[in-house]
Amino acid sequence: MPSLRRRAKLQAENAEPTDECSFFSELSSGSEEDNKDDSIWKPQRKVPRNRRQPVSKASKRKQGPRVKKSSKQADDVSKDVAVKEELNSPVAIVDADLEAKDHKLHMTKTLKTAAKKQKNPVQRAKKRLKVDEEASQVSPFEGGDSHVETPSTSACADVCKKEESEDNFTFEQSPLKRLRTESCPQGRPARVPDGASNIKEELEMNWDIVQVLSERTNIEPWVCTNIIRLFNDDNTIPFIVRYRKELINNLDADFLREVRQTLDELRDVAKKAHSRIQKLKKEGRLSEGLLQALLSCKTFEELEHVCAPYKMGSKGTKAQRAKQLGLEGAARTLLENPGQLNLLSYIKPDVKGLSELKDIETGVQHILADMIAKDRDTLDFIRNLCKHRYICIQSSLAKVSSKKVNEKEVDKFQLYQNFSCNIRNIHHHQILAINRGENLKILTVKVNISDGVKNEFCRWCIQNRWRPHGFARPELMKILHNSLDDSFKRLIVPLLCREFRANLTSDAEKQSVMMFGQNLRQLLLTSPVPGRTLMGVDPGYKHGCKLAIISPTSQILHTDVVYLHCGQGFREAEKIKRLLLHFNCSTVVIGNGTACRETEAYFADLIMKNYFAPLDVVYCIVSEAGASIYSVSPEANKEMPGLDPNLRSAVSIARRVQDPLAELVKFDPKHIGVGMYQHDVSQTLLKATLDSVVEECVSFVGVDINICSEVLLRHIAGLNANRAKNIIEWREKNGPFINREQLKKVKGLGPKSFQQCAGFVRINQDYIRTFCSSQHTDSSGQNQEAALVTNEKLGKKKSKADATLIPNPLDQTCIHPESYDIAVRFLSFIGGTLCEIGKPEMQQKINESLGKEGIEKTAERLQTTAQTLQVIIDGLSQPKTFDIRTDFDKPDFKRSIVCLEDLQVGTVLTGKVENATLFGVFVDIGVGKAGLIPIRFITEAKLSKTKRRRSLGLGPGEKVEVKVLNVDIPRSRISLDLLRVL
Repeated sequence: MPSLRRRAKLQAENAEPTDECSFFSELSSGSEEDNKDDSIWKPQRKVPRNRRQPVSKASKRKQGPRVKKSSKQADDVSKDVAVKEELNSPVAIVDADLEAKDHKLHMTKTLKTAAKKQKNPVQRAKKRLKVDEEASQVSPFEGGDSHVETPSTSACADVCKKEESEDNFTFEQSPLKRLRTESCPQGRPARVPDGASNIKEELEMNWDIVQVLSERTNIEPWVCTNIIRLFNDDNTIPFIVRYRKELINNLDADFLREVRQTLDELRDVAKKAHSRIQKLKKEGRLSEGLLQALLSCKTFEELEHVCAPYKMGSKGTKAQRAKQLGLEGAARTLLENPGQLNLLSYIKPDVKGLSELKDIETGVQHILADMIAKDRDTLDFIRNLCKHRYICIQSSLAKVSSKKVNEKEVDKFQLYQNFSCNIRNIHHHQILAINRGENLKILTVKVNISDGVKNEFCRWCIQNRWRPHGFARPELMKILHNSLDDSFKRLIVPLLCREFRANLTSDAEKQSVMMFGQNLRQLLLTSPVPGRTLMGVDPGYKHGCKLAIISPTSQILHTDVVYLHCGQGFREAEKIKRLLLHFNCSTVVIGNGTACRETEAYFADLIMKNYFAPLDVVYCIVSEAGASIYSVSPEANKEMPGLDPNLRSAVSIARRVQDPLAELVKFDPKHIGVGMYQHDVSQTLLKATLDSVVEECVSFVGVDINICSEVLLRHIAGLNANRAKNIIEWREKNGPFINREQLKKVKGLGPKSFQQCAGFVRINQDYIRTFCSSQHTDSSGQNQEAALVTNEKLGKKKSKADATLIPNPLDQTCIHPESYDIAVRFLSFIGGTLCEIGKPEMQQKINESLGKEGIEKTAERLQTTAQTLQVIIDGLSQPKTFDIRTDFDKPDFKRSIVCLEDLQVGTVLTGKVENATLFGVFVDIGVGKAGLIPIRFITEAKLSKTKRRRSLGLGPGEKVEVKVLNVDIPRSRISLDLLRVL
């Protein structure tokens, strides 16, 4: 940060527009100059909104001696004033720059001539008063502390701002500046002022997006404001969750994804509404009332309902045809002045639709029904009424299903062939099952609204909303009653049914996608099994079992094919034993595909006979979902050229145990198969969520940039395929990365990308030391020659280039480069050194320091937030080999097998969660068929404290202790009860 401040001052001396980041870094130094000027003027009155007590001039004078200001100090003052004004005025960056520049010139002229200073005292006092008011609301820094620095975890202000130059983007501030107030001097989360919390969307609507988002997600408005701004600034979810916790009130990644989905939906509604407005305006059918109605829509259902009458059709609606006949006036007269209405005057024998009184009454009825169905107050009443009444969804077997659909498909929906449930109590998986049956033409689905709702609705309309303004004759009241019945049955009920079905389906899809994401995260974060030589087995019957032996570093040592289930099992056993002994391999990984059960029994029998002695061989079963897809992909062809695709599957199966994360990111996550109804939900939503989960897992685990693959780099926050490819090319051309600063030299990696990815990229210091020592000893190495040539070309910048080649021990931690200055000050505060990172001595010093003051006071002392300090503490105290995946379960290795027939009711077993759904959890208990724990048996009391999550769910890979409740051998179904989580 000191270097950032010096660069900003140099730019100010050259009278060039400076970036806002330099402004923020100089707020503390500029505030001292403001305090010195406070003795010159005195405000006339206190602003009513500012309730803080005014600071006396005597206290301000104690903060520093009064000295004569130089022109350079005047520039600092002008920059400070410009920043304070910008924080509360949402103007464009160009306007802000011009205003700051004009203000700077004005202040310089004012300081040069004392005569001009005396001519306009009132104007100057007003300007100073305005600045002081804004500063007191937004940025009240301590006046005497000239060394106060903006916390590195802060986000930026309302205004959009330019990115800094390349040599300065390490400390790039995101456009959401966290406000610092007197109640929160260290920048803790605080509600922003009313004027600063407004979010201006590109497409304006009649509703506030912050308020609507807060209502739908149950998040405080100030948090929603911060989240919107962070997403508008292209911040990734992993970066926000780890380095901007104070702005989002410590929300987790799943909640952020839900908020982003809701935000995208609201923006899509606004986009579609404006598209309809432009279309109707072009057609000349846009009225002021219609415009306001469209701008007030918050959902797609409301938008479709408003636009329905204006869709171009061949005949138009019944109400439109009646209006074309001129009956709209009669309908309005019936409501406003029924005593003057004479329907006989509208009869025209030669006009179809007006020839008889009955036709006229029908036309008026259609117009009234249309008016009732489009009235917002009426719809709000019926919606609120349905919330407190019994509304059920029913499904039954379709009449034509038996003729066109296979009987096996019909049997799958046996539970829903005569199904009825309250829409408030129905489960998400039931909605998805009903929808699938309806799409397959097997089920017929309808929403049933009771007659009591209709009767109460009609009574309310007659007595309140649609009561005629005056006495209406019985024949006119009959028309009104018929209009209410027609509107309710023909227009309102279908609308409500569509809304109910759409809302239920949308919620079920979101829940299904969220469950898929949770399962995927649990699977990706399965604890790796490093340091072992593994044999991967892809089972098969006719084409044999494919074998692949990989080294502890995932190198392919041997591949082969054995035929275990064709009468050659004994002869093939000798080959397997020879391979295991030759490569000293004692772990076998079997895929769970075809012939898995027979292959497992084969190896279990040999292990029980101690056939592989002196090796103590164990085996495990892993999911091979997606292995066949990956084996024929271009990525697999590039990684294993010339190898048969079937053998590639065996390699992939073995690597899934050695490093699950690195292997499972190589193909589309939806092929992993740990979801529910994944083909029935929105594929766009599914892909976005799963990609975000993969990005989150890879980023939080971190990658060693000098040894990781290009595929893994693609999923780091802030990177993509092109940037990952450029990083690999730079590494191959220039040698390994010495520190994170060298990432700035990679083509296509700009300031924003560096900010997002830098904290998740690790650089192994032992590897760098080995590389640097080899460079010193071998002067003829290619990398050193390249470095010398680079230094010769740089000329005067040689020293700067040399500085970027200095290793930084903080680069192997999770600490972001923007917080390095705070981390160094924290080390100095506790008496630690960079050499002690990850050692027990460092943990001891941290505990002693925090035991005296606590993390909150320590954060205040370091001018940062507790959340940022916690990240720094974690980075300094975690061992060099720390991996968050060690807290998750490892694969279950075993030596024997149990059959389904051996199970008895009441038997207590241990198993591993295979898949989690909305109705229960499937557990592999080692009998070849997974058992089901119904969701009602998964309670909070049975979960350990570390496992109690928002969904009370279990994820794939977790070990559980279960009790057998029921065994249905003919249907191969096992019912289990959860006892505890191991």
